[in-house]
Order: sequence, then C-alpha cells, then structure tokens
Amino acid sequence: MDDTPDNHSESPGDHAVVLGAGLAGLLTARVLADRFARVTVVERDDLSPHGPEFRPGLPQSRHAHVLWSRGIELMERLLPGTTAELTAAGAALLESPRDFLWLSPADWFRRVPGAGMLIGSRELLDWTLRRAVLRDGRIRILGGRLATGLVGGTDRRSVAGVTLRDGGRLAAALVVDATGRTSKAPAWLAALGYPAPAVTRYDSHLGYSSRPYAVPKAAPDGSPERRWHGMYVQGRPDSPRGGVLVPLEGDRWLVTLIGNGEHAPPTTDPEFLAFTRTLRSPALHDAIRDAEPLAPPTGFRATANEWRHYERMDRWPEGFLVMGDAACRFNPVYGHGMTVAALTAQALDEALAGLTAAQIPAQARRVQRHTVTAASVAWQIATSEDLRYPGTEGPPSDRATRVLQAYMSRVMAGANADPEISAAFFGVLSLSAPPNTLLAPGTMLRVLSKWRLPTAPRTTADYPPHHTS
Repeated sequence: MDDTPDNHSESPGDHAVVLGAGLAGLLTARVLADRFARVTVVERDDLSPHGPEFRPGLPQSRHAHVLWSRGIELMERLLPGTTAELTAAGAALLESPRDFLWLSPADWFRRVPGAGMLIGSRELLDWTLRRAVLRDGRIRILGGRLATGLVGGTDRRSVAGVTLRDGGRLAAALVVDATGRTSKAPAWLAALGYPAPAVTRYDSHLGYSSRPYAVPKAAPDGSPERRWHGMYVQGRPDSPRGGVLVPLEGDRWLVTLIGNGEHAPPTTDPEFLAFTRTLRSPALHDAIRDAEPLAPPTGFRATANEWRHYERMDRWPEGFLVMGDAACRFNPVYGHGMTVAALTAQALDEALAGLTAAQIPAQARRVQRHTVTAASVAWQIATSEDLRYPGTEGPPSDRATRVLQAYMSRVMAGANADPEISAAFFGVLSLSAPPNTLLAPGTMLRVLSKWRLPTAPRTTADYPPHHTS
C-alpha cells in the first residue's frame, strides 16, 4: 500500500480523501475516482501486502458475514470480476435457504425460492476488494495513518482536508468519513462550530461468540445428513439463543453463537460447545461436536442499531460527507451491513451524476441526505425485529410497528413452505425488493388466509424432512 506523503502536483480541487478502508470506504473511493483525478484512502490499521489478515479496525470480522445478492450485483458493477476472484480463493456463492439447514422462529425452511449470497471470511473480502480498487491508478491507500481532525476552509463553512496523527495534512476538495463505529465526525464537526447530530439508538444487547473449525471428513453418527452448506438455528423472544454455521475458504467452518442479554454466548471452552446444546434444535451441536476447533472463541458485543442523523442538521459544511456505519449502523445479526455499504456507494454514484469535481463540494448537504436513504430498509428490518425482545433499549414501538411485527410473523410462517411468499420475503431480506413487495394484494391474501401465527414449540429434536429423506 502507498504510504508516501501527500506530494502530488495536482491541486486540492482534484483530490478526494476517504477515511477508512473497509467495504464502505473502498467502494466510495471507487465511485469518487470517476470524478476526481486522485483519491486517497486513509486507514489507521497497517494493511498487509501479503494476503488476508485480521486487523483491529474490523473486530467483527471474526464473526459470520454475508453479502446478499443485491450487494454482489452492485459490487460487480463497480469492480467487475471481483466475485469470480473471491470464489476462486474459496468464498462460496450459495442460495438461502436452499443450501442451508435453517430453523426459523416458526419452523424449518423447506426447499423454497430464496436469494443468493456470497460467504467467506471478512479478511478475504477486504483483501480482494483492496487489490481490485488499487488497480485503478487514481486511487492510493495510506495504511497505518490515523486521521485526527478536519481542516476548515478559509470561508469557515467548508472542509478543506484532514490532519494526521504524525503531523501531516492532506488537502482535498472532498473528505468522506467512512471509518464506521470508530467515527469521530461529531467531535470534528464540533471543532468547526457545528452542533452534534441527533441520534436514534436501539440496543437489544445481543452478543456474539465465534469459533472456526476444520470441516469434518464425514458427518458423525446421528447428526443431520450433510446435504447442506450452512446452518442457522434462529432464536426467538421465548428462546433467545441461536447459532450460525457458514463455510469459509481453507476447508473451514465458522460457527457464530448468538444470544440477548443474559443469554449472551460464552467465549470460553468447553462452554462454547455446551451452549449449542441449549439451542432450539440439536442440529448445530451434532454438526460440530466432533469437529476440530482451530482457534479459541472470540466475543463481540457492540451490536446496537445507531443512526446519527446528519441529514437533519440545519447547517452542513461544504466538502464533507459521512458514509456507511459512521452514519448508520445495524445489529449485524440480520446480515445487512456490507450490502448497505454497496447500496450507499450506488446512491453516492447517483447523487454525483452530472457533477464535476469542482461542483461536488457545494452539493455535499444534498448528497448526504440522498445517500443515507440507502440504509432505511435495513434500519426498519433491524429495529422492528429487535423490538420483539423485551430487554431492548430505545424508543418504544408504536402501533404501526406492532402490527408490522404480527404480520411479519405470519409472513415467516408462510415463507417456510410457500414458494410465492418465500420469494417475496427473501427479495426484501436481501434488499433486492422494497418492503411493500410483502404488501402486494396477492401476497397479503396468501399470508393472511393460509398461515396462522407460528405455534412451533420452543425446541425441536427433528431435522427437516427435505434434508434427511
């Protein structure tokens, strides 16, 4: 990665700076490279030039990640060939629920239509996208460099660059904060005289614990027959423990255990395996009980939904944007973060259409308001589902939310077995279709006339017949 000082000859007006080399930052840089002569991505972590490696700036990378079909489509549009490169390195292109053993809050999914997803380690995804982005000669990445603040313009109403921890400074016409959960944008804006944004926050106190395993050569006796590639045993309010098993490159499984509040999963051995005995089905326990663990369990607890409403601010500086998790982040259990990052990059591309580099800084407020809309559907899904749990902190659910929750319970029950309901459900879940798809008259009729609210027991010893027959 390029770590030379900012000594390019172009003027600051031809330069954009992106803070953060995660998925949001890399895709943002790719969009901006079509407008600016050069784009610099500043990343606080040292970035290995040798291959995929864990880095502290992505602590959640040790847990299960999915890129839904809509995210795959948009990534390919910006970086053609990336999906093929990822699958060649061992990532898996799967269809959910067809390729999964999935116990929903209502029942086991049958072989119904669903949505595509790309699954692999987050380290592999970031490494592959960094290489793809750097093939564009207009983009460079400064690894091991920490941005410490914004440089105010001489007009006192714009941003003209960023300062770095080593005393350096990068001048730029546009600065984009895509640093995610570590964003210091509110403090930086305050230093320039701007008020802090309003914040909406929902926290269901969900915890993760994950562990990689070597894939066993054969299924143990009594375990579900291995016609599946992954597994998902969902929790629900009356039994809030769950678990996910996904394939990783290198002939590995990654198992992520999930629980709210006092049900948060352990990060010690042998408690990790013991937790799987308490899930609603023994399927996950049976799959990994004889598998070889490759590393100790790792926990993650920062799972709150948080929206910093920069789009509502009365004043906004020219030449500054906040993108990705730095503006709006979600409970990761719904698997939307990476797909929303791709949707946000698409929204940025749309908002900048027809603008030259010289025109973009003055349009920052309008662009900020447009790009944040890419998060609205994922936010609605995550917060309405989190509000099902009695310990969730945040604004109380209103009547509309409670009606939506009751209807979605019926949708889930129908999606388990009805192909038409399932196709609509996974279209929305994958962020490929708008939520009102589930409110189409034909879909509503099928949901309300055929499927009662789920009455499945809290636990089940059965495996779905379409996998074991």
